[in-house]
Amino acid sequence: MKTTWAPHEEHGDLSTAERKELPDSAYAFPGKRKEPLTDASHVRNALARFDQVQDVTDAERDQAFANIRAAAEHYGVDVAEDDWRQLGTRSHTRNPAH
Repeated sequence: MKTTWAPHEEHGDLSTAERKELPDSAYAFPGKRKEPLTDASHVRNALARFDQVQDVTDAERDQAFANIRAAAEHYGVDVAEDDWRQLGTRSHTRNPAH
């Protein structure tokens, strides 16, 4: 699947106003504007919360996972899963206690 994600200059904790100003291309789920991917921490959070995102189709999940993988590569975050359906089947961190 082709990614719609593009790097953005806003990084770190974002205020509500800053989030509203982000382009759709900064989000894992661009049509829903869910899960901003503005730095490595946000990419890890998007992976951890992926199964908690509600009211999205499988096609939107396919797109979001492609966006997360593109952002992960850009920010140097390792993603072990090849498909979003694998999320939740194993730990997303190096520490298996998490």
